[in-house]
Amino acid sequence: MRVTKGAQIIAGSALLALAVAACGGSDAPAAGGSAPATQPVRVEIAEPQHELVPGNTAETSGAEVLNALFIGLVNYDAEKKPINQIAESITSDDQTNWTIKLKDGYKFHDGTPVDAQSFVDSWNYTANGANAYEGNYFMGSIQGYAEMNPVDPDGEGEQVAPPATATTLSGLKVVDNLTFTVGLTNPFSGFPTMLGYTAFYPMPKAAFGPDGKVTEAYGKSPIGNGPFKMAKPWERGKDQAISVVRNDDYKEGKAKIDAVDFKIYLDLNAAYRDLQAGNLDIMDQLPAEAIGSAKAEFGDRYIEQPSSGIGYIGFPIKTGADYAKNADVRKAVSMAIDRKTITETVFSGTRVPADDFISPVVSGYRQGACGEACTYDPVKAKELFDKAGGPSLGAIEIGYNADGGHKEWIEAVANNLRTNLGAEVTPKPVEKFATILDDLGAKKWKGGFRMAWIMDYPSPENYLKPIFAANASSNYSGFNNKEFEEHLKAGDSAKTLEEGIAAYQAADDILLKELPYIPVYFYQTNGAYSQHVKNVKIDPFERIDLFNVEKA
Repeated sequence: MRVTKGAQIIAGSALLALAVAACGGSDAPAAGGSAPATQPVRVEIAEPQHELVPGNTAETSGAEVLNALFIGLVNYDAEKKPINQIAESITSDDQTNWTIKLKDGYKFHDGTPVDAQSFVDSWNYTANGANAYEGNYFMGSIQGYAEMNPVDPDGEGEQVAPPATATTLSGLKVVDNLTFTVGLTNPFSGFPTMLGYTAFYPMPKAAFGPDGKVTEAYGKSPIGNGPFKMAKPWERGKDQAISVVRNDDYKEGKAKIDAVDFKIYLDLNAAYRDLQAGNLDIMDQLPAEAIGSAKAEFGDRYIEQPSSGIGYIGFPIKTGADYAKNADVRKAVSMAIDRKTITETVFSGTRVPADDFISPVVSGYRQGACGEACTYDPVKAKELFDKAGGPSLGAIEIGYNADGGHKEWIEAVANNLRTNLGAEVTPKPVEKFATILDDLGAKKWKGGFRMAWIMDYPSPENYLKPIFAANASSNYSGFNNKEFEEHLKAGDSAKTLEEGIAAYQAADDILLKELPYIPVYFYQTNGAYSQHVKNVKIDPFERIDLFNVEKA
C-alpha cells in the first residue's frame, strides 16, 4: 500500500500518508536568492512510520526516501506500463511459473553485486510473518507464503492460527547469479506489473546480521542500489532531516544534484511557509488553504496534474464502534457528504468527487459506479440513518492526522453529518499519521478515520486487494468477504486484460455496496518548488524524479 502521502496508503498503498511539516532551517537564502552550490535540495516529507527498510515501508514519506536509494526490477513509462530496469527479462509460459533474468553490472552502495540471491533473500525476509513487515502481503501470491503465514481457520481473527511451518518461500529458486524463478500459487498475468513496488526491492548481504535478521543499523542507514546513498544514519526523534548524497558509481549515470535533505515536518503549513521563504525546495502536496493562491505565487513552478490517490473516510467494521459496523449507517454517512462543495471550496477545485474505489488514472474505473451511495442526498441520507438506528449508536468520531493538512475537509464532512443527519460528530486530530496506522493495525481504533491510497503499481487490482482482501497488510477496515475474494482470484488468473478488468469490477461492486471505506475525492498533485531548483517532475505515484532535478 502506498498509504500514505502513498499511496504510496499515500502514501500508500500504500494508505496515503500525506505530506507533513516541522521547523524549517534558517541557513538557506531568501526566496529569489541563489542557493550555495553545496546546499542540498530540500524535500518535504512526513516522519516515516518505520525505519528505512523496503519490505517494511508502506507509506509515501518513507517510500520517497527509498525511491532515491533503491531501484527495482521494473519502472513505469509515461503510460504507466512496466518497463524493465534491473530485469533483463521477466517471462512465463503459463502465468504461474516465472523466470527473471537480471542485467549484469548493478551494484549496491557497498560495492557488492545486485544478484538473484539478493532479491530472493529480501523477498523471503519480507514474506516471513514472524517479521511483521508492512509489505508482507505483497508476497502472498508466491508459493510457500501460506506455510510462512498461517491464519486462523475461519478468517475472522477469532481462532488461534497454527504455527508457521516454513521460513522461506518454496516458490523462489536461484538458478544462477543473474537468474531466479518464481512459482505462484495461481496464474497471475499482472505479476510483472507489481515488481516496481518498494516491497520488491533487493537488499545486500550486509542488511542481515549473524542471526539472519535485518539489523537495526541497516534500518537507520540502508544500503541501496540507486542514484543516491545515505550521507549518515537517520536517528528517529533526533534528526529533523534524512540526508542522502549522490552515488557516483550508479550504473545508469550520475544524478544532476549532489545531495538531498528530506526534511521532516509536523505541520504542512510550516513547510509551506519555508517553501515561500526559500528554506525548502520541493513540496509534492500543498496545504489545502494554499492551493487557491499558489498558482499565482509560484507561476511555472506550481505543479498541478492528475494523481492516482483517493481520499476516504474509513471504518473498522469488525472491531470498531457500533456505528462503524453498520453498513446502512456507513451508506447514510456517504450520502450526507457534499463532495462537490468540499472539492470546490476546501480544495479550490483541485480535487474531483470520488465515485468509485478504482482511480480514473487506471483501466477499470467506471464513472458513477458508486451510484446512489456517493450521490449527495440529505433527505434520503437522514431517512436511512434513522431507519438504521444511527441516532442511538453514539457520537461519530472521525480521526485524522493533523500533520497532513486535513483539518478543513474533515471539519466540512463533520458539518455535513451534523446538519444532514442530526448526528453528534467529533473530529479527532492526531499528531502523526503513523500513530493512526499503528492503532488501526493493533485494532485499538474504534471510530471513523481519514485514509488515502496512492497506487503502488498501475492496476485496478492494487485499489482492491491490498486494502480490502482478508489478512491484507493495509486492510485497516477488517473487511472480509468470500465473494469479493473469488472475484479477485478470477481477475488475477484471467487470460485477457478485458476479462481481468471485468472480474476486478465485480469485486469493486461488492465494496461499493458494503462501503468499508467511503470514497470522498480523487486526488490531484498540487505541488510547488523554489527558485533554487528546476526540472522538477512528479509522477502519478507521487514520486519526485530526483535523479533529473537540477539546481537553478
